[in-house]
Amino acid sequence: MPHEEKKSRIRKPDWLKLKLPAGSDYELVRSLISNSSLHTVCQEARCPNQWECFERQTATFLIMGPRCTRNCRFCAVEHGPLGPPDPEEPFRVAEAAQRLGLRYVVVTSVTRDDLPDGGAAIFAATIRAIRKKIPDVQVEVLIPDFQGCPEPLLTVIEARPDVLNHNMETIERLYPSVRPEAAYERSLQLLRRAKGCDASLPIKSGLMLGLGESPEEMRQTLRDILDAGCALLTLGQYLQPSADHIPVERFVTPAEFDDWKEIALAMGFSRVASGPLVRSSYHAKDLLGG
Repeated sequence: MPHEEKKSRIRKPDWLKLKLPAGSDYELVRSLISNSSLHTVCQEARCPNQWECFERQTATFLIMGPRCTRNCRFCAVEHGPLGPPDPEEPFRVAEAAQRLGLRYVVVTSVTRDDLPDGGAAIFAATIRAIRKKIPDVQVEVLIPDFQGCPEPLLTVIEARPDVLNHNMETIERLYPSVRPEAAYERSLQLLRRAKGCDASLPIKSGLMLGLGESPEEMRQTLRDILDAGCALLTLGQYLQPSADHIPVERFVTPAEFDDWKEIALAMGFSRVASGPLVRSSYHAKDLLGG
């Protein structure tokens, strides 16, 4: 194991300690997801907000299974062998969203580099199934990089999502250690292509803080994301899922997150969600202005 993984964990500050509710609405969502043979990124990625979101009767659907072809060193989603996508999954997602009474649905996926289109057709089918099931719904998709291929991106955009999200996750210097199977420029190019395909489509991205980035590196990354056509931004604290994942270098204070929000807005981002517990789909409708 690399030396840096043996470093002892930094103790979490008080602002990251949550009281976990477990009321009837939480159990309703948890049971519905389980009984529908579906997955949520809330559970698979061990999101700290899952209890709050489930209590609000919302969830971010994770399509194409709970296992990823990549093994990013920040992510708790399992890595390993995969089967073919379930062609019925889009309809089960739509049914679950309808039963939850959702009017804003967020859909993401594991990265499926084993599929010729990276799973773009499943994304498109899920968007269409949700629209057919729920009148006046809004659908946000959080997509992988599709290995830089433009055709899968176009497949997703042609299904008319209301927001297209692709997270940059971290600064360019840290990509080899944090996202070794991804590429900084490839992700930026996806954002550019998305905006070029449909100038009216809101483009969104997100960054984790606390991995060792400097203030100037953060500013440069924000400029890069903005220049790529992204208007919506999320900034949150990286939390180490286990001892096998890359360690936290620093816990960023709530005041610093407020400062970064003001900096990003001053740069030209239209809306920014910034805070220790902010994640890419946390209160997603509010970020869009809904």
